[in-house]
This record gives sequence, C-alpha cells and structure tokens, in this order.
Amino acid sequence: MIRVANAPCSWGVIENVEGERGGYARVLDEMHEAGYAGTELGDWGFMPTDPRALRRELDRRQLKLLASWVTVHLHDPSRLGADETDVLRTARQLAEVGGPDNLVVLGNDPYTDALRTLMAGRILPEHGMNEAQWRTFADGANRIARTVKKETGLRTVFHHHIGTWVETPEETARFLSMTDPEVLGLCFDTGHYRFGGGDSVEGVRRHADRIWHVHFKDHDPKVATRSRREGWNAVKAVENGVFCELGKGDVDFKGIAAELGRRGYRGWIVVEQDVLPGMGSPKESARRNREFLRNIGL
Repeated sequence: MIRVANAPCSWGVIENVEGERGGYARVLDEMHEAGYAGTELGDWGFMPTDPRALRRELDRRQLKLLASWVTVHLHDPSRLGADETDVLRTARQLAEVGGPDNLVVLGNDPYTDALRTLMAGRILPEHGMNEAQWRTFADGANRIARTVKKETGLRTVFHHHIGTWVETPEETARFLSMTDPEVLGLCFDTGHYRFGGGDSVEGVRRHADRIWHVHFKDHDPKVATRSRREGWNAVKAVENGVFCELGKGDVDFKGIAAELGRRGYRGWIVVEQDVLPGMGSPKESARRNREFLRNIGL
C-alpha cells in the first residue's frame, strides 16, 4: 500500500530560506487537516528534538514520521566527519520516533556551487565532476549510509537535486552505479528529475530497484523554458514557480503511480510544494495537492 505524506518544506521550512514561516504546531495541524498520513522531519530544530515530545505531537494529529532530509557536502572530504555526525543525530531521532522503516535522505548542499546553480536545467557533461571527484562523492555517501545502518538500523536514500553535483538523469544513474545497493537507495523526486532533463515515468522504470522513497513535485514547462531562455539560475527558477502545484505541470503522476504499483512499491509518496514566503497559502496548496492525488487513486 502506498501512503501519502507531506513535508515542512511545503510550508516554507527550507534550509537557507529566510522569511516568515509557521511554527511546527501550525504546520502539523494543517498537514493533518489537509488529509496527509505522515510527515518528514524538516530542518533540525524546527520540530521538538525531544523524542517523547515529538512523538506526542505527531500522535495527536495521527501523523507518522517517515524520513528527513539532511544536508551533506559529499564533494568536500574535509566535511565528511561533521556531516556524518549531523546525519547520525537525525537518524537516531527518526529511529526512536518513527521506527525501523524510516529513511535518512541525503541531500548535497543545494545552490552553493555557482556554476551548477547557474546552469540548473541545462547541465552539460563538461559541468560535471571528474573521475576523482566522483569517487570522493560516492565513497562519502557509502560511508555515511553504512554508518547509519550500523548505528541505527535505518536505510539511507540520496536525493538528486537541481543546483547540486547530481542533477541530470545521467548523473543520477552514475551515482547509483557507484554506491552500495544494500544500504543506499534513491529518493526519486519527480520535479527535479524533469527539470534536470529526464522523463519521470522512464526514471521510475530505470531505477525501480533503487527507489525507496518518492517525492511528488510537478514541473511547469513554460517556466522551465523561460528559465533556459533567459539564463535564470536554480533559485530564480524555483522562485518563479518551476515546481508548480500537482496537476498544473507536465509530470505524468498517474503514469508514475501506475509504474510504482507495477513494481511493487510499498513506501511513501511525499508531496513537496516548495512554498516559499510570498507564494500563497501553504494550507490551501496542500489541500489542492491532496485532492489531486485522490483523483488519481492515491
């Protein structure tokens, strides 16, 4: 059975984004009211860090904790130790509050490399890592995932993402080919895959064995075309709504859901709207997204 969740980022709770955002109680209330069954953790410290307090807050709203993004810097070996510490802190919280089926989502720090941020949506092979950099990146991911498994029993997934070192379908495939399938899977994000140049249904088929977690995000082709034509960077593309509400873009969610079903996927689908300050009401957006998913059978 596929279950549907949301994430605090849909309320503007996104690392490195400034502006007014609701407290965790409001976010959880609105998530529950909009009809979701679970939530990701969000930025560390946004929700209670005491496991008992967090469990009470989630239970009150009948929400299951299922995963959390943790920012890492896999391209920089000097930061691997600190990253591993941060990941383990989150993994222990997930294991204690959410249980053994929770997932750590590794996300390389987005929008920090000037070239990759500028060229998002139009990455060429020459914009990528060299052989040594790829090995450093993959080795770091393997080390963290193995440590998480050893220390907490949890599995880890990697999130391909625009404005990072793994954006395109080819880069995603290469990363998976270099990492350990026993401990490290893929968080497949439909919108990032599409803006990165891929077809999301085909991406599910291609990586079905490694997809352990799914983020549902739509993609506005008009905004994407303008972004490429005018040379916007990744941040400007997102601010201008390249990741629109579900059903308003060109991602084939019905096809993706059917493909996941055929492949026996039994994990979560997490809506991520990337609602930033000034982009409208997160609660109403969450309601519309949930209704869209109900209309396609989820």
